[in-house]
Amino acid sequence: MHKLLENSPGKQLILLGNEAITRGAIEAGVGYGATYPGTPSSEISQNLFQISKESDLYFEYSTNEKVSMEGAAAAAASEIRSICIMKHVGVNVAADTLMTLAYVGVKGGMVIISADDPSMFSSQNEQDNRYYGKLASIPILEPSTIDEARAMTKDAFTLSEQLHEPVMLRTTTRINHSTGIVTLGEIIPCKVKGHFQKDPTQLVTLPSCSRKLHVKLLNNLSQAQELSETSPWNTISGKGNWGIVCNGVSYNYVVDGINELGIQDRVKILRLGFSYPLPSKKIHQFLQSVDRVLVVEEGEPFIEEAVKVIAQENQLTISIQGKAPSLFSRLYEYDPGMVKGAIASFFGLKPIPDRSLDLSNIPEIPQRPPNLCAGCSHRATYYAVKKAAHGMNAIYPTDIGCYTLGMLPPLNMADYLLCMGSSIGSSCGFSKVNDTKVVAFIGDSTFFHTGLPGLVNAVFNQHNFTVVILDNGTTAMTGHQPHPGVDMESWGYEGYQRISIESVVRAIGVQHVAIIKPYQINKSIETIKQALLFQGVSVIISQEPCTLLKKNQKKTKRVFHISEKCKNHRNCLNELACPAFYLDQDRVKINPALCTGCSVCAQICPENAIIPKK
Repeated sequence: MHKLLENSPGKQLILLGNEAITRGAIEAGVGYGATYPGTPSSEISQNLFQISKESDLYFEYSTNEKVSMEGAAAAAASEIRSICIMKHVGVNVAADTLMTLAYVGVKGGMVIISADDPSMFSSQNEQDNRYYGKLASIPILEPSTIDEARAMTKDAFTLSEQLHEPVMLRTTTRINHSTGIVTLGEIIPCKVKGHFQKDPTQLVTLPSCSRKLHVKLLNNLSQAQELSETSPWNTISGKGNWGIVCNGVSYNYVVDGINELGIQDRVKILRLGFSYPLPSKKIHQFLQSVDRVLVVEEGEPFIEEAVKVIAQENQLTISIQGKAPSLFSRLYEYDPGMVKGAIASFFGLKPIPDRSLDLSNIPEIPQRPPNLCAGCSHRATYYAVKKAAHGMNAIYPTDIGCYTLGMLPPLNMADYLLCMGSSIGSSCGFSKVNDTKVVAFIGDSTFFHTGLPGLVNAVFNQHNFTVVILDNGTTAMTGHQPHPGVDMESWGYEGYQRISIESVVRAIGVQHVAIIKPYQINKSIETIKQALLFQGVSVIISQEPCTLLKKNQKKTKRVFHISEKCKNHRNCLNELACPAFYLDQDRVKINPALCTGCSVCAQICPENAIIPKK
């Protein structure tokens, strides 16, 4: 039995934040779940997927976040508690659905997980999705601890049903990927079959209907405002005439900073867990009880601006600060030391130096930049494309996934990147306004996610560029989740239909389609050359399973080594830079623990000096 299915109320477990969120959804009796994987949210999806295989819960990996939200919305419209999970940029994809879903509302509780990523550990931007909640006029909850993540997720379903609106649970990486003690609650049996009551005037958003629905939405928001005023997630603690307003993980940093500075009897804290709509009355009362206020929130000045508005409307003239050069930045994650220093600075205290360990006798940890894995088929594909396009001065739009790392030297195969699926869409523009070859790279999962519309556009408008679909048989970067092109039977799952990328591409109308096996270097180069010369849209599908996936399946491998025939030309190092290579006394060596036996380096060595190890 999955550990998160244990129905032992009161038992304590040490859980990852994402596991705690999963447990909260299970305790709430969630019956339908959907996702497109994205760090830092992926473990929620993974656990719910595993749980669905041994419970009545239905859970799917959808083709993208918009589809996942639409499926969850339909379940909630049928009185089933539903959840859809995505990282912050995934809400961009689902935003079209979200804005109208707020008008239509829900019957069963629906929770939208938005996992934001301050400092961009695995993301292309740092957007603050509290603004999406405000834009859509739906409530936002933000946990500060791991146990709160469980309880707040459970509470979000109740709140959703009370307001008949979806509720956003906004987390950050530090909550998602930290561990803590969680006290289990009782599991409510999940309901998986519901009933959809037809009501077109409330559920079909014709303009005449939507005008009335907007009024209903604002009434629901007013009700949410009143609930926010008395919510147990909005708390005031401490005493004194100095005030701090905070949210999320920042609350923990504030508490630590106050304790270390020894000012517990001088500071009052307003912690906002029900962070939209904000409890304006409670904030007003708080402002009246203090002389000055520091707002501590990662990301944008969402709370700070609202607090200043409340102060102005009530003719309060106290100092309220947050984002300022001497205090907090809109950039990156916060940490306890930073918050403690800002508290000391704002309240005019003598800063206390961090009690850090003396590490002067320990050498600095070498930097380890992100890199394609040893034996990654993407590296072989990039090498082959680079050789095939030699002399063309090609433009290489790329996409979101492991293959983004093709930007790094010596491959240098990425020139432009916006978002999921943008490589094909942007290639349409590049190919029209530049007199040079354009080669777009996109992954198999990303192709199904948002690559299809761009390819349809390219064929319809008769653009001229090449698309390379890097098909490694999984959604690799986020931890090997499935997508419609995966052979699920080989993973041990039944009940899925595999979608052929080649068939889809041909059905769209692409006239030149070729499949390569990227470890066959010379053959791949010749096939790619033909595609690059084709006038119109050409597609190359590079098929090779993810090397980490093969490693997990414990398939046998042959290890290569560099023999005495090596003339030290270093083509292998300078053109491939596989992580399995290293220098030993100015000679290139291969680390047998990292070598996967792909043989790409052996094929490009001019002396044939790289051979299998006996």
